[in-house]
Amino acid sequence: MPRVFLIDTDTASDDAVALIMALRWPDVRVAAITVVSGNVPLDQATRNALYTAELCGADVPVYAGAARPLLRAPVHAEWYHGQDGLGDRGYPPPKRVAEKQHAVDAIIETVAAHPGIVIVTLGPLTNLALAVARAPHLVKNVSRCVVMGGAPCVEGNVTPAAEYNIWVDPEAARMVFRSGLPIEMVGWQLCRGDANLKQDEIAKVLAFGTPLARFAVECNSVAMEANRVQTGEIGISLPDPTAMAVALDPSVCLNSSRHYVEIETTSELTRGMTVVDRLGVSHDERNQATWSPLLAGPPNASICWQLDVPRFKEMLYRVLG
Repeated sequence: MPRVFLIDTDTASDDAVALIMALRWPDVRVAAITVVSGNVPLDQATRNALYTAELCGADVPVYAGAARPLLRAPVHAEWYHGQDGLGDRGYPPPKRVAEKQHAVDAIIETVAAHPGIVIVTLGPLTNLALAVARAPHLVKNVSRCVVMGGAPCVEGNVTPAAEYNIWVDPEAARMVFRSGLPIEMVGWQLCRGDANLKQDEIAKVLAFGTPLARFAVECNSVAMEANRVQTGEIGISLPDPTAMAVALDPSVCLNSSRHYVEIETTSELTRGMTVVDRLGVSHDERNQATWSPLLAGPPNASICWQLDVPRFKEMLYRVLG
């Protein structure tokens, strides 16, 4: 029996590659793709999801969801992904349109229909927060909730303290992390360094000569330059595919541990920070004077600290070749 996935995405260049991985993986059936505002506005993200699914020959239903964060103004990342989110390559419109049902309703119904489903989130957590608020019982039907987001104990990529997906809608992220979902957090730092797709590896992908290989490289062309400007690293940075790799094959995460994680929502300086009680200090009897109800609770997330980079890249080659 195939594993059933639901993917929530703000589809831009790295999201598209992550979608290809799931849609092409042999023992996975993607029951639904739900779309949220994030990297690009909702309409563009929905169009990108439909186009990517079409390239894969997948007739998976796509549902548009929240067009803005719960409480805040939307902030997009066209500077990183291009105005269309896919490197401004002039891709044609998809042949299909999104389903009429709202993404939040689709999440609730899809989870109810598939006990043990795996949820993978690639964007801000607005849709999932609304679904859990409306139907808290859905938590019991989810076997894994793999979240691409956060900067656990490292610098962020949108502020010094925060990663973009969590920063955009920190209130939604806080709701999801407090919901009881079996969260596996894959932070943005795992796509850095050797995890970048380097020039020789890009050439290897292009040498496959497939439409998907060419699309995966070309749609990340603007993002590759943005990555160089932001981090100084040369290569294609693929945060969403790293999370998808962990969802498809948990052994790709070489080192993980469970901790209590809280999301900062009120500070201007650290908005969206994923505060990890890595040492358990909030429960240390010697530190009772420092205890806070905001960081006091059982572990609510498993955090991946190390990625098997060669294996991750072999997974990419497998789906693009």
